[in-house]
Amino acid sequence: MKALLLHTTVSLLTVAAGLAAYDRGVVRPSRIVGVVDVAEVYRAKEAEFTQILTRAPTEEDRQKALLMARAFAQRLPSALEELPRDCNCLVLLKGTIAGPTPYTVDLTPQLRKKVEAP
Repeated sequence: MKALLLHTTVSLLTVAAGLAAYDRGVVRPSRIVGVVDVAEVYRAKEAEFTQILTRAPTEEDRQKALLMARAFAQRLPSALEELPRDCNCLVLLKGTIAGPTPYTVDLTPQLRKKVEAP
């Protein structure tokens, strides 16, 4: 009888440890949803470029501003592709989320950092 109780206890502890590891390693990370406000990042950059263009005294300064805008346009798609790999989560546009959950993470600051000029 003692052997049966010991085997049952060991089996239950093994199953409990396996379920806890599965929950911590697989289930919880898969519930995380990253949200990003691309429009906010785009509007901020657009305002910055507009300000640079309107204050640029020479044609060379205007060309530099246009090159900065072109570089931003090239970095944005790759930065958006990197976000899901960085957070290991599903990334959605902020406007598609009806309301935040405890598992929602705002990735807009990370996007801003990724599209900044190196």
